[in-house]
Amino acid sequence: MLVLIAGPYRSGTGGDPAAMAANLARLEAAAWPVFAAGHLPVIGEWIALPVLRSAGAGPTDPLADRVLYPTADRLLVHCHAVLRLPGDSAGADQDVATARRRGLPVYHDVSELPHRAGREEA
Repeated sequence: MLVLIAGPYRSGTGGDPAAMAANLARLEAAAWPVFAAGHLPVIGEWIALPVLRSAGAGPTDPLADRVLYPTADRLLVHCHAVLRLPGDSAGADQDVATARRRGLPVYHDVSELPHRAGREEA
């Protein structure tokens, strides 16, 4: 499955770049366990941040709301599931709502993901 990892990125950071980087690192920490379970992890910021940079903007720029949320929404058309990590996040809550509307499973812990045969061992 292609699994969107959703959780806080900008939420609660007050625009602090170090806090956003720490949030992204928490999202990325879930990538290996998702992969090891036999799936392909994706994080919206992996796509949205380069899009913003190419527009000369960053995550605190007014353009960010027009890129970050729509990126996740566009990704969800291709995803098979969402892994919702803990923490307050309007964007991640929106991802969960979109996934549920589309009938996609929403997991709250990597251990809930089905494991495919031939998976990598963590």
